[in-house]
Amino acid sequence: MFFASSAKPIDDNLKNFVDEIEAQSPSLSVLAARQFRYSLRQTPVEVNIKEPRQFNVLEEFIIRAAIEFKPPPTEDELASVLGLDSVFIKTTTATLRSLQTLSATSVLTVTPEGRSFYEKGSVPQPPYPIQIYAITDPLSDKITFQSESLNETVINLPDLADFITIDHIIADIASLPLEEIQKSIQASGLALHVPEEGKIVTSYRVLASTQKIWRKISLFIIFDALEDKLSIQIRNGKQILESASNWLEVVHNEGKISLQALCKLSTETINFQREAILKQKNTEIEARLENIRKKALEAATKTRNEVDKSNVLGEAIQLRDRQISQVFSEVLNTAKSQVIIYCPWVNQAVVNEKFLTLLQKLANRGVWILIGYGIARRLEDEDKPIPPELENKLRAIKTPDGLPSVQLFWLGDSHVREVIVDKEIHLCGSHNWLSYRGDYLPRGESVYKVTILHQVQEAYEFLANRFQNHAQKLWENALENRDFQLAVESLCVRGALGMEDIALQEIQKNNWLELLPVWLDVALQGLKSKSLPSDSESFKTALSLLSQVSIEEAFIEQLQQGWRKVIGAIANHNPNTALNLLSDEVWAQFLRLNIAKKTDLPDNFISQYT
Repeated sequence: MFFASSAKPIDDNLKNFVDEIEAQSPSLSVLAARQFRYSLRQTPVEVNIKEPRQFNVLEEFIIRAAIEFKPPPTEDELASVLGLDSVFIKTTTATLRSLQTLSATSVLTVTPEGRSFYEKGSVPQPPYPIQIYAITDPLSDKITFQSESLNETVINLPDLADFITIDHIIADIASLPLEEIQKSIQASGLALHVPEEGKIVTSYRVLASTQKIWRKISLFIIFDALEDKLSIQIRNGKQILESASNWLEVVHNEGKISLQALCKLSTETINFQREAILKQKNTEIEARLENIRKKALEAATKTRNEVDKSNVLGEAIQLRDRQISQVFSEVLNTAKSQVIIYCPWVNQAVVNEKFLTLLQKLANRGVWILIGYGIARRLEDEDKPIPPELENKLRAIKTPDGLPSVQLFWLGDSHVREVIVDKEIHLCGSHNWLSYRGDYLPRGESVYKVTILHQVQEAYEFLANRFQNHAQKLWENALENRDFQLAVESLCVRGALGMEDIALQEIQKNNWLELLPVWLDVALQGLKSKSLPSDSESFKTALSLLSQVSIEEAFIEQLQQGWRKVIGAIANHNPNTALNLLSDEVWAQFLRLNIAKKTDLPDNFISQYT
């Protein structure tokens, strides 16, 4: 962090949060942090809930007859068919009508609700009331429900509404349609309206007037040096209020709020700190490179024996002119799992057919290749864009399982020229790795080949963080537009960075099960390159999601093949690890989804791969 917290408008009780935010990434700096209060609206509501019970034999006969008989029978006709006294039939039909299972007609007619319950082998029970609380949040413009009342407390903080016009309309709960109440109750996580289980909120009423409840929130102004971007974040304790943060950013971009009034942060101060932070980050990169230069100089002056000893801990070697392209090619050929390249420009003189063949060779071995490029602050300002045909050739390089092995992204605003292979070798210097003119004449360039572990790690964290941020943006865009291809790109970047667990968590959180076969292919790549351990907890998590998959899914064939390949790869490395994954519950899902044959047992299923 460049500026001390005391030099910024940061409330004392938020300093720990500021430290946590800045610790997430060396590129983040909190420029201001303040606490406010704002008001929620709480309304007590009574909902009536109807739940199912298993029908008895007579109820089943009556409902079935009302559905199947053409024309539908009367009560007396049905009593005659069943050989029963009509009193029994009429008593039961009266009960079924009171439960809205049968219509109030002379012939026996099943209601849509009654048919829905019948298909589940049940009839509804009489409704019962439950009191819950509707919470209207003007910042998120949402209504949520909870079972417990919020406590009314006094909060002596500035009112956010004094600085920002919160123009979201507070909804009149009593005027909302029942369908909207049902959806809000479901979204709130209360197990009161679960139609698939026959549990239905049938009506509601407001019990008392709406009450104002004050809530404490924290506001952070954050600058990201990598993205050269200012963002506003709203938190309730440690929880980030995403919708409120996004809304506040929109309002700020529209010029409707003043950061000077809100956080005592003037435009001049923001610009000054922004330039100072960017300068500091560039200085840090230069300092890292200068340290590498010193190590290289030390290595060059050591005796032969001393150099041999230094190789145990790693070294920094200076390369010049013709050596550079030769070592670049040699280093790429050693890759086992991951290559990261950043270069301001990419052209066809370097990324020619020979180079593309090398990348495809790496892809065939299961190596992920991340390429970042760009020197301008905006993509449209780049004076040397990548030719589309070259970009298409790079993106056409696939893994044996059909995933895009090369991930190519414009990241921009960087002069760095770095290559990192398997987190073990770092190449850095003045050489444009993917855009020199294609000649091999001496041009006075120098590059450092570094194998000193902590320095390679520093360089890796810097570049990996940029790709990680980009993967998150891809994922957010994919979610917003339900764009499958963008989601695949995000999963592949996370797989390349060894973040398969986070990728799976996002799939699970957003219930995007269609992506499970893609995740399995990503995980398979990690298994083959030994960057993902075969006993990773991610596999247990992925297996637990099988119960949510229907055999009718369009992606079921890819899912079946994916799990066979993954279990095979794990079994090939350690049969016991694979067998331990196939618990009774998991094996039942494997049989249900035809991943394994009905005649298979876990032992012989695994033995196919060992």
